[in-house]
Amino acid sequence: MNQILEFRQTFPEEGLLSNLFHDDHEAARLSVLESYEILDSAPEKSYDDVARLAAYVCATPIALVSFFGGARQWVKARFHTALFAEKPLDLPCQGFLEALSTEQGQVLQVPDIALDNRFTGHHLLQGSLKLRFYASAPLYSPAGELIGSLSVFDKRSRALATEQVVALLTLARQIMELLEMRRTLIGLSDANAKLGQQNLTDALTGIPNRRAYDQKLTEEFSRAKRTGAPLSLLLIDIDNFKQYNDTFGHPAGDGALQSVARVLMSSLRPYDFLARYGGEEFVIILPSTDLSDALVVAERVRGLVAGSEFPHRKFTISVGVSRLDIEAGPRALIQAADNGLYRAKAAGRNKVVMGKLNDNSPAGSATP
Repeated sequence: MNQILEFRQTFPEEGLLSNLFHDDHEAARLSVLESYEILDSAPEKSYDDVARLAAYVCATPIALVSFFGGARQWVKARFHTALFAEKPLDLPCQGFLEALSTEQGQVLQVPDIALDNRFTGHHLLQGSLKLRFYASAPLYSPAGELIGSLSVFDKRSRALATEQVVALLTLARQIMELLEMRRTLIGLSDANAKLGQQNLTDALTGIPNRRAYDQKLTEEFSRAKRTGAPLSLLLIDIDNFKQYNDTFGHPAGDGALQSVARVLMSSLRPYDFLARYGGEEFVIILPSTDLSDALVVAERVRGLVAGSEFPHRKFTISVGVSRLDIEAGPRALIQAADNGLYRAKAAGRNKVVMGKLNDNSPAGSATP
């Protein structure tokens, strides 16, 4: 059998039944329910179908799939005939949980609720409901926690036939299989999200990588095109980094890249986006930022790096700055910034230069 669908029902020892409402048992039950992410979840056809089948095989007008969460019995799925439409079927937790736990995994049958003091005064007996018969199959997690039930109700006093009892237990197992599949899918989703995050993160520096930059630039370009807001970009290169690597070794170079990334990250505004572009190059996307403001940010970043302490020696950076031309597109944005970076390095490094498309000639800079 597919392992995803396999589970073995275990039940609390008899001596533990009186402790079902103690904090540790309640915490364990809630922990299991949280792992399924089932409480207060949206309606799902698979659970609705189980409730409908339970009502059909047991020939009852009401069937519920419910879970014991805190002081409430939360109903995940409900089937009822037209007679019970719009009528509340909120159920307390303790009376039902206590009654169900005494059955040790079997179906609980209460032929006449009115004659059972565990349900005295309950609204099921009152008003237009006046329900009499109640039967419930427990839902036990693989760890043995009683987390819910599959229940059926009727307006007349009665009992289930043997084959109906078997069918109700079978449907209860189907619910647990649905829950186990749900937990497996949650685990896969979390793992995929983590893997996706790893695919967008530079392993050395811990900041977004080139792939993440490409995605972010596409998003910001679309936003700028839609709203008309400005978009600027900084392309940053660590000056004389190859010389540093050759002198102090690649492990020291890796440490330097990590340190520079931390300094750059500390300089960002909340809405700026920093990524490692490649090698010793970094890129910063500046949403809703015009060219004049981008030059101010670039100068602040340059000064912060130049004034920071690093292992072995200080570092400086050269920065190319560009502003988006919607007609030219996002590729032109990085090309213009690259041209500015080329000019900054050609002019002596440790400078900020505004880049222009199709212009890579050495020229003046925005900083001395």
